Amino acid sequence: MSFQLDGVGLTHANGFPALADIALQADQGERIALIGPSGAGKTSLLSVLGTALAPTAGKARIFGTPLPGGASAALRSRIGTVHQAPPIPGRQRVVTAVLAGKLGQWPAWKSLASLLYPLDVAGARAALDRVDLADKLFARCDQLSGGQLQRVGIARVLYQQPDLILADEPVSALDPTLALNTIRLLVSEAETRGATLVASLHAVDLALGNFTRIVGVKGGRIAFDLPADQVSSPLLHELYASEGSELPTQAHEPRFLTVAAANDAATRAACC
Repeated sequence: MSFQLDGVGLTHANGFPALADIALQADQGERIALIGPSGAGKTSLLSVLGTALAPTAGKARIFGTPLPGGASAALRSRIGTVHQAPPIPGRQRVVTAVLAGKLGQWPAWKSLASLLYPLDVAGARAALDRVDLADKLFARCDQLSGGQLQRVGIARVLYQQPDLILADEPVSALDPTLALNTIRLLVSEAETRGATLVASLHAVDLALGNFTRIVGVKGGRIAFDLPADQVSSPLLHELYASEGSELPTQAHEPRFLTVAAANDAATRAACC
């Protein structure tokens, strides 16, 4: 079991209830897409899974370890998070940002030494090559675009090789073709290593076309948890009722059609 949430709630310090009665679990190697309107609680859910936030109600276990008490450095080193806006210092070199993926796994002396002089340049270059950024190896991060920074964050997680990959809107700054290729890269990485992948996606076509399991989140609660081929247009209508008459997609075409139509949109985005 990769993780198990039972009746999990999260209320922020200001009193805002971000999550309520979340029941969700995943076997190792599952690939799950979280979809839902803005402010639904997807990021808060990923933060609980990543041990960045402790639940204020219910029970949570990550790799069998109860939270928050068992959130050790060793546990966190098994979790890799791709942020929508990666928390990378602007003055840092790209190579150092990528190698930071191993800081939780290396001994302290090696982590400190790598901050002064990159210890695995070849490994960082290989990870960057997978996101088409090998030429930016020694660039400063403040010289990159938002989309390039997102891909540096993905390269860092690829280099880390965690057992649980959490991706929070990982392609929001990328064009449709690059977004699809990047999602496929994350899915392929999870498949190859047997890692669990949980990705929050605004684009419904990317979720339906690339993930086997879809979890709809609305108002801080689980609206549905279904195989991708069982997610119907009426369910999506209800999930996104507050956002207008069209589904949010990466391909920028009119929607609220069928699951097959959403999958076709993802395919067209790859070739057009």
